[in-house]
Amino acid sequence: MTTEAEARQIIDSMLEESGWQIQNYAERATDASLGVAVREYPLRFNQRADYLLFIGGVAVGVIEAKSEGTTLSGALQQAERYRANLPNDLPNRTRFFYSYASTGIETYFRDFRDPDSRSRQVFIFHTPQALFNAFNQPQTLRERLKTGMLPLKKDNLRVCQFEAIRQLERSLAEARQRALIQMATGSGKTYVAVSSVYRLIKFANVKRVIFLVDRNNLGRQALREFQNYTTPDDGRKFTELYNVQHLSSNVIDETSSVCITTIQRLYAMLTGEPDYESDDEESSDFEQETEDSPPQEVVYNPNIPIDTFDLIIVDECHRSIYGKWRHVLEYFDAFILGLTATPYNQTLNFFNQNLVYEYRHEQAIQDDVNVGYYVYRIKTEITESGSTVAEGSYVARRDRVSRRLTWEELDEDEEYTGNQLDREVVAEDQIRTVIQTFKDKLRTELFPSRTIVPKTLIFAKDDSHAEDIVKIVREVFAKGDDFCQKITYQSDRPEDLIRRFRTDPIFRIAVSVDMISTGTDIKPLECLVFMRSVRSSGYFEQMKGRGVRTIKPEDLRSVTGDATAKTHFIIVDAVGVCESIKTDSQSRPGEPSSNGSNGPPERNPDQLMDDVSIDRVIETGFEPESFAQASTVIHDFKRFINEHIAELPALQILCERPEAQDTLTENNLKELEEALQQHSSSLSRESLWMAYKRRSPENVHGITTRQTDLISLVRFAMGYTRILEPFSAIVTRHFGEWLEGKDFTPEQVNWLEWIQEYIATSLGFRISDFEYTPFAQRGGVARAMQLFGDELEDMLTDLTEKLVS
Repeated sequence: MTTEAEARQIIDSMLEESGWQIQNYAERATDASLGVAVREYPLRFNQRADYLLFIGGVAVGVIEAKSEGTTLSGALQQAERYRANLPNDLPNRTRFFYSYASTGIETYFRDFRDPDSRSRQVFIFHTPQALFNAFNQPQTLRERLKTGMLPLKKDNLRVCQFEAIRQLERSLAEARQRALIQMATGSGKTYVAVSSVYRLIKFANVKRVIFLVDRNNLGRQALREFQNYTTPDDGRKFTELYNVQHLSSNVIDETSSVCITTIQRLYAMLTGEPDYESDDEESSDFEQETEDSPPQEVVYNPNIPIDTFDLIIVDECHRSIYGKWRHVLEYFDAFILGLTATPYNQTLNFFNQNLVYEYRHEQAIQDDVNVGYYVYRIKTEITESGSTVAEGSYVARRDRVSRRLTWEELDEDEEYTGNQLDREVVAEDQIRTVIQTFKDKLRTELFPSRTIVPKTLIFAKDDSHAEDIVKIVREVFAKGDDFCQKITYQSDRPEDLIRRFRTDPIFRIAVSVDMISTGTDIKPLECLVFMRSVRSSGYFEQMKGRGVRTIKPEDLRSVTGDATAKTHFIIVDAVGVCESIKTDSQSRPGEPSSNGSNGPPERNPDQLMDDVSIDRVIETGFEPESFAQASTVIHDFKRFINEHIAELPALQILCERPEAQDTLTENNLKELEEALQQHSSSLSRESLWMAYKRRSPENVHGITTRQTDLISLVRFAMGYTRILEPFSAIVTRHFGEWLEGKDFTPEQVNWLEWIQEYIATSLGFRISDFEYTPFAQRGGVARAMQLFGDELEDMLTDLTEKLVS
């Protein structure tokens, strides 16, 4: 432990690094430099300040030095006493604003002008220029945050966004150094951040904000948010008013109001790495950090003073902020705002339990900000239990790096487990069996009303595994290269591939490892296939978050032509990822990660290529957790019926209410469907049918294809029928009953079947309808009169009543 004299030597070095000139009292020349620190300055009543700070010859502050290990609250009180006992001949005694207490290990700072002024820990002393700038401001930043922010207007903000900004500004007004916002993935966290930054720069005169991401593609995404943001009061774009710099070098533009960079680059800048090169291989710390990742040490860099930023925003602040990169954040004397969808307990502790706003996925679904999901499980023998390649088999081994194959004959059985798949062993038939099962179930169980493969993202274990999956997907679906592509850090121009995946109707399936696992928005995604395990609960939630984003129906149809609306997404779990126990920690050795110092340990450089074993499906089906999502949708549907029955004629008729006046019409159903869609995207016909199918599979027959299926849904929901089936099936059954005992010619039966099909869609039939297809081409109303005579109109009335009853 150091003595106070030794502590002063450290403090001297800290002052000099910060740009202060140190003088002894006897030789003082306080205007010799912008910032001068005078040692042992005499005060009244025989007291001495360890250091008195001068800016431009004017005394502005004091430093109280203590030996290492001394708690500093008492030292700050001592500094306050010095401040009250300045010499009478010292000019500017009324503007002596600043006090520090330091051991050389810990340093605390206090600005007495702050509202309810309280000290805070700083990495090092502020530069003279920083104190000069602050000294000449009429108000401190904390004063401006408390009194200068104009009331927030709702405008086009979602309720959750409005509340998040309002609560953040309340926290800043209370000068709370750290704040955490938890908002469900897809609910607009980045938009909240951009809106807040605009208000803080405009009304609180925040000097500069840094927006930290943990990979470059997320930085580019954040830049687009700033570029696209239209200011609510001015109407111009954010970037027309303020300079936003996405750092591609280690130099901060002095004119920048916002800097966007990876936390890795910021660390390199602080450590003075001159030629730091980054690309999209800056991988997420969700994957890279292990349990024992030590914090990265930081030393003072005079080119980047601690006052460089007033606010640090950490996008998706997972465990790395209080682990590996903690010292990078604590280097700056700045407010820290964390944005996350998945906070850990330690995250909350890092932010001093100051969770200013919480908006969970469940609430986001209710508000139609997110869509819910169903889980579909595929189990195969090799996935679950591995396999054995028999002695004497002629097999290949593939070099992990070069992918070169060498062949050999096994001199003994080689057994492997499911956990070794796609690491030590590649069993192509296991991959093929999973993909083939996925393809087979797409149109029968997963998306039964579709013919186009929904936008699908497959999560692979590593780049090599992704390569194998891509090849097999193209084979199984019998499609070309554009249908399925790999998007990893090894891909050519992965950012372009991501953009194409969002908008290209031909590009249906993407295979990735980590690059699209967090943060990246791909709204048309409707299916996630997990072919890798995940141990981190936070990372898993982030991966699921790729599917939750809502999209306008017309935008979805532009890339998936036979979709009506995105009402939910489906997780296809091929490895038991939804069943495994997860922790708050990040990936451990053995989990997939990009190359790096914290990656998995060295393994056998060769992979066994098992082209001998044949895999078999042992189980498929929706998982129990799908029941909860289904129940939520069904409950919302029943609540909608009860709340809207008085205003929607379709519900009055179908629920047999006394006030119902007329027979049900197409327009009634159209009005009902529009009301359901306006209430929530999860109340589409397809979504409701899926929900009932998941909750009561034995009572649901067929799939929904027509608007008239709303009749079946309402009647089933209200308990009028025991079976949910397409309305056309009901009409067909009633038609058969109506035909019994009647004697019609074959041509008459053909015409009656066409009439039945028309009624199944239109809920009625009039004489004038004979002018439409398929009747017009066969003689229209004249031929109908010839076939059925004068009884035609009465027959149509009777048939309609029977079919739609």
